[in-house]
Amino acid sequence: QVQLVESGGGLVQAGDSLRLSCAASGRTFSSRAMGWFRQAPGKEREFVAAISRSGGSTYYADSVKGRFTISRDSARNTVYLQMNSLKPEDTAVYYCAAKRDSGSYYSPSGYDYWGQGTQVTVSS
Repeated sequence: QVQLVESGGGLVQAGDSLRLSCAASGRTFSSRAMGWFRQAPGKEREFVAAISRSGGSTYYADSVKGRFTISRDSARNTVYLQMNSLKPEDTAVYYCAAKRDSGSYYSPSGYDYWGQGTQVTVSS
């Protein structure tokens, strides 16, 4: 069992930065790849970024590549999403998720534990 709690969301202006955190409970954190997804009103949940178990490999959606950085701190059982140069189109609820052993990094179906989400709103 893995429990995930996101924090760090808020209301910012275009061009600002935010860092999201996802604290994981349970002893399986280090054995799990982790991902961030987001969902805007009326839209499907979409992949944002993911990081392998070791942290040696990272994956990004084209829309955030070069602006967002995912990282993990195994000592703190925490995964981060540093978001720079935010745009109004980044406005969404952001979810942290723990990946299954199999399945795609890029699809929600590849993840079996989810946090409750944190709202990010970017004003123009």
